[in-house]
Amino acid sequence: MEDSRKLLRRSVYSFLLNYQFFTSIAAVLAFPYATSVLLSQTVLPSSSLFSSAFDHFRALFDAAGFPISSKFFTILIQKLSQTVVSSIYSLPFSLTFLLISKACVIQALNQQKPSLEPSFSSIMSLFNPLLVTHVCISFVFVSVNATVFFLLFFAFNCLQGFGFFSPNWIMWVSVLGAFLYSIAIAKAIIICNLASVLSGMERKGGFMAILKAWVLIQGRSATALLVALPFNMGMAGIEALFQYRIVGGYHSRERLGAWMVVEGMFVAYLYSVFVVLDAIVNTMFFKSYRMGYGMCLERKRCVCCWMDVGEKESDGGWPPLEGV
Repeated sequence: MEDSRKLLRRSVYSFLLNYQFFTSIAAVLAFPYATSVLLSQTVLPSSSLFSSAFDHFRALFDAAGFPISSKFFTILIQKLSQTVVSSIYSLPFSLTFLLISKACVIQALNQQKPSLEPSFSSIMSLFNPLLVTHVCISFVFVSVNATVFFLLFFAFNCLQGFGFFSPNWIMWVSVLGAFLYSIAIAKAIIICNLASVLSGMERKGGFMAILKAWVLIQGRSATALLVALPFNMGMAGIEALFQYRIVGGYHSRERLGAWMVVEGMFVAYLYSVFVVLDAIVNTMFFKSYRMGYGMCLERKRCVCCWMDVGEKESDGGWPPLEGV
């Protein structure tokens, strides 16, 4: 198993080796998805769906006994509402363009000759497993959020039951909850990204691919996190750049100029390139594991063969290997 630096170098090298394909085909396919993600975050403040989701989450947290007056839960409810509404707005594009671009990356890197461009039929053969896995991933994220919120609900009710419901205790439990939530979401993202690659490589999607990815990631979470972190931070930075340059410029000038449209398209294209890079690094991580696992099995077979030979030599079943 390679370390994170070698995996990043190999991923960037693979991107540059097939630069024309990844930028002109895969990135263009990911462009509508990138545009939908960036625009969905722009229309969130004025969206009635966002207001409705925020009110429903706030009422739900209040009924569960969470201290919604604290700043932590206000931010949490707001971010959760933004994530849900943004996912709904970009859902048609994530189920089509995003999955096709991932299929392009996986098929291009899974060929015997990576320098050759994959055919359209080979790319589309990966679509159904990726689609099934993507739908299952949405249930995984719902389950992860529900589990973390249940633990927070249990912790706050225990504090209230034992009479420790002071502002200091609320703050410490909120910090611990934020830390736990971040770890759970980060690990879920890593496992689900790897499950998408695995379903494309093996042509089998669903919860079994997610379970295999979870088993595969055991003991390698730090490496997977270090590999995925740069590109996820890059996408977050591009989202902030879009908000600052395009959305901020539009609100300050109160009109949409031609240069803003061109700049917005460039930022969206840059975001789609990072989506492709993220798919590349996840594919390279899976290939690195599979290669290391195959070598480990081969070494075990060699050791077993030599042990069998040694046992037969000691029993007289094999002639001694003299002069070899």
